[in-house]
Amino acid sequence: MSESDHSSEFNAPRLVVKKVLAKLQHEGDGAVVRRGIGRSDLRNLDPFLMLDEFSVSPPAGFPDHPHRGFETVTYMLQGAVTHQDFAGHKGTIRTGDVQWMTAGRGIIHSEMPAGEGPQKGLQLWINLSSNDKMIEPRYQELTSDDIPSAENDGVEVRVIAGESMGVRSPVYTRTPTMYLDFSLKPRAQIHQSIPEGWNSFVYVIEGEGVFGTRNSSPVSAHHVLVLGPGEGLSVWNRSSKPLRFILVGGQPLNEPVVQHGPFVMNTQAEIDQTIEDYYYSKNGFENAKYWRSQ
Repeated sequence: MSESDHSSEFNAPRLVVKKVLAKLQHEGDGAVVRRGIGRSDLRNLDPFLMLDEFSVSPPAGFPDHPHRGFETVTYMLQGAVTHQDFAGHKGTIRTGDVQWMTAGRGIIHSEMPAGEGPQKGLQLWINLSSNDKMIEPRYQELTSDDIPSAENDGVEVRVIAGESMGVRSPVYTRTPTMYLDFSLKPRAQIHQSIPEGWNSFVYVIEGEGVFGTRNSSPVSAHHVLVLGPGEGLSVWNRSSKPLRFILVGGQPLNEPVVQHGPFVMNTQAEIDQTIEDYYYSKNGFENAKYWRSQ
């Protein structure tokens, strides 16, 4: 089964093996995030390094900061964020838009709120294999209208990466990844296949749902659910309100992860080299010497 199938459950369903509540913490310059992955009780989930649900209101934000060795995926839920980088790339990510940024050998950028009041979204960090860590940076940007979607039997899916309900995302994932945004009306259900051997998780954005098996306890917003092995995930909305969640899966890299803040490499020596490159504006960070965001 390569796509979601509303009618059939799985012989070997993926079950919830860990549940983590994403608690509020401060990040950047005055911003507030709920960190679901990348914390003491869920350090990472290969190939995923971090998941934040962020809320940022002016004048707070994420001023100039570097990345190397992985990808950041920013998906706006409410409002807008303006970004600019040291290579001259700039733009605004609005509600429903996604920016898939491959930092590769080096990016320095800023991400700041583009309107009054709270601007909310999700940011996922996806690791790159040792072969891809030092590639040239690139962006894949989709407006909300560009994201393929499908609707059937009270279920709507927005396909940010991968495939579901017969529609496929144009995003190229260097580390093979699926990223699906599901909305289920009351009494709706979904059975979504997930490639064998991939690690996967759910993050509940709104409402509450039953995940994995019919007799599981309902799970509410702001929880990360790590899924075990199996063919796919079954979800039921037994509540009287809409349920919205993301389902994310990825092929594990099975490589060492050495992280120093926004730098993720395979060895401590590579991290030491990255800190030197950043400090001396070389090996991918050349533009850092003169650039400041406007």
